[in-house]
Amino acid sequence: MTDDIGAFVPGSRVRLEGRAGGPLSGLTFAAKDLFDVAGVPTGGGNHDWPTGRPVPTRHAWAIQTLLDGGATLIGKTITDEVSLGILGENAFDGTPVNVRAPGRVPGGSSSGSAAAVAAGICDTALGTDTGGSVRVPASFCGLYGIRPTHGRLDLAGMLPQAPTSDTMGWFARDAETFARVSSVMLGEAIPPANGRALPTKLIVAVDAFGFADADVAEALQPMVRRLASITGSSREEIMAPQGLSVWARAQRTLQPHEAFNTFRAWLDQGNPRFAFSVARALVMGSMIPESERTWANLMRQEVRGRLKHLLPPGTILCLPTTPFPAPLRGQPLSVLDPLRDRITCLCAHGGLAGFPQVNLPGAVTVDGLPVGLSIIGNRGSDAGLVAVARALEGKI
Repeated sequence: MTDDIGAFVPGSRVRLEGRAGGPLSGLTFAAKDLFDVAGVPTGGGNHDWPTGRPVPTRHAWAIQTLLDGGATLIGKTITDEVSLGILGENAFDGTPVNVRAPGRVPGGSSSGSAAAVAAGICDTALGTDTGGSVRVPASFCGLYGIRPTHGRLDLAGMLPQAPTSDTMGWFARDAETFARVSSVMLGEAIPPANGRALPTKLIVAVDAFGFADADVAEALQPMVRRLASITGSSREEIMAPQGLSVWARAQRTLQPHEAFNTFRAWLDQGNPRFAFSVARALVMGSMIPESERTWANLMRQEVRGRLKHLLPPGTILCLPTTPFPAPLRGQPLSVLDPLRDRITCLCAHGGLAGFPQVNLPGAVTVDGLPVGLSIIGNRGSDAGLVAVARALEGKI
């Protein structure tokens, strides 16, 4: 297929056939340019990153798992520089087109993967999620997307950013494909959507709905009601008693500092080129004092304790994935910085707590632009969340 939307890294269009007869046979996939593909340089979204680095000789675990499952790889997709971004605009490789929201960003940093799936170029695609980089583009592009339980999957061959928050994830346009891919990646069957294996309690995060734009919160209400009909009961709770902005501050303390440490040697030796916003994030990460990091780690423990309390087995929590639909492309930093801060307020729990989360598109739009509803479950309940996604699609 041709890449009419600028989703793929130039020169990265490869075709590797999946195993014949596998459960994913007939499906195609793409991979964010943070995953190693044997014989193809890993670009990391920055043209200086591959310099002096050997070309991978083996596939990343995630690539190999999908190939073994029968899916065919068709190329590597654009990412924000070394995954340090949330909107999907890359100064080196450009901004992939969001076909579901023309003229607007696809979301990042898994921008190319989400854009390629939304455009129908491939059936599924791999992304990564540290601070929201699967969940946000899934919301902006109207896709199913998952941030799995932190630490559950093998990240071998994936370029890290902030290891205590890093995960991989994947996208799909429909719930059945999403379930097929999830079963292979998670290594377990997705429970049938017959009610008996599904959660029985739903929590609605009222603080998160109150934080989102009013039209977004309103547009998601029919999906919340359908979720409640699946679980059989629902109640409202405050997700973040300390405040969503406090959770966001903790994530903005831990993640940038870890990112700086990840890339410290490269910065010191290579003096690489960056877009200003990316360079600024790394500089700020290098300056975070130990006292702030100590506080943020304590807050992380509080966040984990709060979600563990709210989410015993059989319970899921729902919230808006993003507080607004995809912003316009090409806006100045003075406009984008407050938007990034608001997005972090609804995404910080992922990196802090590591609980699994699935974005549900549900054909919901605000002024024709997609917005997503997320469901979160207790650690290890990834397959159950995917089952809820499949059951919900049958109620649309």
